[in-house]
Amino acid sequence: MAGALAEVLGEVLLAPDGEEVPVAALAARGVSLVGLYFGCSLSGPCAQVGASLAAFYGRFRGEAAGAGAGAQRLEIVFVSAEQEQQQWQEAVRAMPWLALPFADKRRKLKLWNKYRVSNIPSLIFIDASTGKVVCRNGLLVIRDDPEGLEFPWGPKPFSEVVAGPLLRNNGQSLDSNALEGAHVGVYFSAHWCPPCRSLTRVLVESYRKIKEAGQKFEIVFVSADRSEDSFKQYFSEMPWLAVPYADEARRSRLNRLYGIQGIPTLIVLDAKGDVITRQGRVEVLNDTECREFPWHPKPVLELTDSNAVQLNEGPCLVLFVDSEDDGESEAAKQLIQPIAEKIIAKYKAKDEEAPLLFFVAGEDDMTDSLRDYTNLPEAAPLLTILDMSARAKYVMDVEEITPEIVEAFVSNFLADKLKPEPI
Repeated sequence: MAGALAEVLGEVLLAPDGEEVPVAALAARGVSLVGLYFGCSLSGPCAQVGASLAAFYGRFRGEAAGAGAGAQRLEIVFVSAEQEQQQWQEAVRAMPWLALPFADKRRKLKLWNKYRVSNIPSLIFIDASTGKVVCRNGLLVIRDDPEGLEFPWGPKPFSEVVAGPLLRNNGQSLDSNALEGAHVGVYFSAHWCPPCRSLTRVLVESYRKIKEAGQKFEIVFVSADRSEDSFKQYFSEMPWLAVPYADEARRSRLNRLYGIQGIPTLIVLDAKGDVITRQGRVEVLNDTECREFPWHPKPVLELTDSNAVQLNEGPCLVLFVDSEDDGESEAAKQLIQPIAEKIIAKYKAKDEEAPLLFFVAGEDDMTDSLRDYTNLPEAAPLLTILDMSARAKYVMDVEEITPEIVEAFVSNFLADKLKPEPI
């Protein structure tokens, strides 16, 4: 266990009293699951969640009445967003669990990127023996299973989680077994969310085109509306299926299964229920004719207005080219595609998400805005890695970019050998 966990957390954690706790010691305690708690003491929502989490942790660990069956098998590690060490020390002293050392800032940023944490508070459960994600939305776990009876909260098949009646907007009900053998879009959305309503209008047309083309495809709407009336009003615009609004437990389990952190989100599944892409929103907007359905991920993307949101999800390699000519953009894609495929395959074999996304950027207003925002030189071709969450950039400005240069640049980044410049 120690090796995999130390790779994620480092060799040493800190207890509330400041005592160093070797990561290797967690195995001796019988810890099988680690919750990574991303938060900040200055955040009101974090303060509320922190209190609930502390009560859950106490019950679960046997420090209060009603300990769950996995009493000593859970540990939580605080990954702080504090900027000042004194604030961090005060926060850690008030917590009953362990913390990543304040000085280990590089590891903290790597964890935020590795687990694609986009907001706080966030709680991600990982397997202590492998370091792999067990549950991306641990906050729903402590709400839905306050006694820890379902420990260790591992992922279940989509067919099991969605099992039960589904609705059409005419009131017709059918069993989730009707989804068998079909590609499925799991659509997390709400009427109160303007980007959701905009996407729904496009998605309705995409759905019809895919169905008219003879594809076996269905969408399941998982509502985040604030009332059943809002749900009914919004669902009346949709030609697909929905989880009943009253079935809050099933809606919550689907959110937990896919670690939903924001809406709208469209998860596209294959006929076996395995994830094809978590970026269905981007795919629908980029491919309005649905020619590339079911939207298997491409190793290298051309940067557009609709997929630029992915720049905020973690480090991204962006190759800027000096032309609006599609031929030059395509040549740039072919240049970096073998490196991208190699990285993706390496991490897929470990059942992990790739640590980099890969883009080619041409000349347009959006690209100009990105250069201005990140204060990049006007040179082209220009090879960069942009890490928006860390507000850091890595730049290679050379006259000619070769596959060897790209591969060395990526390798050095992944090995922490590059010096970041501030954005």
